[in-house]
Amino acid sequence: MTKQQSSTEDLQQLQIEVIVQNCFLDSPEVKQQATSNLIAVETWETWFQCWLENLQDDLPPAFGYELSLRLTSDAEVQVLNAQYRQQDKPTDVLAFAALENNFPLPIEMRSHLPLYLGDIVISVDTAAKQANQQQHTLQIELAWLAVHGLLHLLGWDHPDDDSLNQMLTQQANLLEKVNLAINTHS
Repeated sequence: MTKQQSSTEDLQQLQIEVIVQNCFLDSPEVKQQATSNLIAVETWETWFQCWLENLQDDLPPAFGYELSLRLTSDAEVQVLNAQYRQQDKPTDVLAFAALENNFPLPIEMRSHLPLYLGDIVISVDTAAKQANQQQHTLQIELAWLAVHGLLHLLGWDHPDDDSLNQMLTQQANLLEKVNLAINTHS
């Protein structure tokens, strides 16, 4: 078996589980827009499957991968942002990487259980505002923020302009992989 064949077979075996929690429908600011722009759980699963297949080089080897995506309000994100980042204000996306913990799973568990990558929390309130400012749909903004959070789960960061530009370019490339286009984003 050649290396290329092995790589293709690995991609076919890649199993992804995405737990999606839509907790934002109580938010009056986005309720009307959000209900018409709901993204089906199956769509999220397809997107994350595609993104992770394209990010194979950033993934530790595992039987499969699991992550959670929580779509919520500014109020909840503000509480989390204050608790974990000491910034008492809402933000668009938070990522809590499970891979930052130094508790490696034994090999026998890694071959049978999915590797938990972490949690992505998105404020739909802020996403709706940013979508309006960027003049694109809420769906595109939510996907943009989800892929940004995913990159953080995999160890990407943007402490300077250079790394931020690399990350933004990767985000745009990954959106294109799921047939979503974004022109610019600040």
